[in-house]
Amino acid sequence: MSQDLSRSANRLLSSLPKAEYERLEPYLISVSAPLKTVFYEASDKIETVYFPNTSLISLVNTLENGATTEVSLVGGTGMIGLPVILGSGMSKNRAIVQVEDSAMKISAEILKREFKRGGELQNILHRYTETRIDEITQLAVCNAHHTIEERLARWLLTTSDLIQSDNLPLTQEFLGTMLGVRRSGVTLAAQLLQRVEIINYRRGKIKILNKEALEDVSCECYRLFHNNFYRQ
Repeated sequence: MSQDLSRSANRLLSSLPKAEYERLEPYLISVSAPLKTVFYEASDKIETVYFPNTSLISLVNTLENGATTEVSLVGGTGMIGLPVILGSGMSKNRAIVQVEDSAMKISAEILKREFKRGGELQNILHRYTETRIDEITQLAVCNAHHTIEERLARWLLTTSDLIQSDNLPLTQEFLGTMLGVRRSGVTLAAQLLQRVEIINYRRGKIKILNKEALEDVSCECYRLFHNNFYRQ
C-alpha cells in the first residue's frame, strides 16, 4: 500500500494504492476551510464529500430549543459525507469547521462510483465507517457517565491529536457547545486545569502545557479515540 503523504495530508487518501489514487486525483480539488464554514446542514442532500487535511470539522446535532452537542469530530484521519456510501446520501448532522485550514473535496457521485469498484478504497472506507460507529457509541457513554473535567480533557487531547499541535484555537463558549454543557461549567473545568498548570487559556486560545497530566485527568474514552486514529 502506498504511503506517499506528499499526495495528500489526509490519511484516508494517502493510504490508497497508487493506481486508485491516480483514478481519483483528477476529481480531487483543494479548498480552504475557514472557521465556522458550514459544509452541510442536517437533512441536506450531500453533493460533495470532504477529506480534511489539518482542518477540524465537528458534526453536531441541534435540538428544538437550539442546544447543540457534538456527535463526531473529523480531522485529517477521516472524511465527512459518509451517508453517500451508506445509501441515503442525506446529511444527518450539521458539519461545521472548528479549526480552519484546508480540505480535499470530490463529487459525491464520483466517490460513490469509485467506491462501488471495490478495491482498497472500499476497504479503507469500510474500516473508517466502523471506526466512526465505535467513536459515536463511546461518545454516548462518555457524555452519560463522565465528568465535565474528564470530558474536557478528552476533547482537548483528541483535538491536539487531530491538528498535531498543542496550541488550540478554542473558546470556552465553543467548548460548552461541543460538550453540550453550560459555558460556566466549562469555565470552572478550564480554570481547574489552568490552576494546576496543565493548560493555559488566554484570549480564545488554549495551550496544553502538560499532556501527560492531561491524560491522567481525561476519561478512558480518550485512549479509544487515540488508538482509532492509528488503526485506520
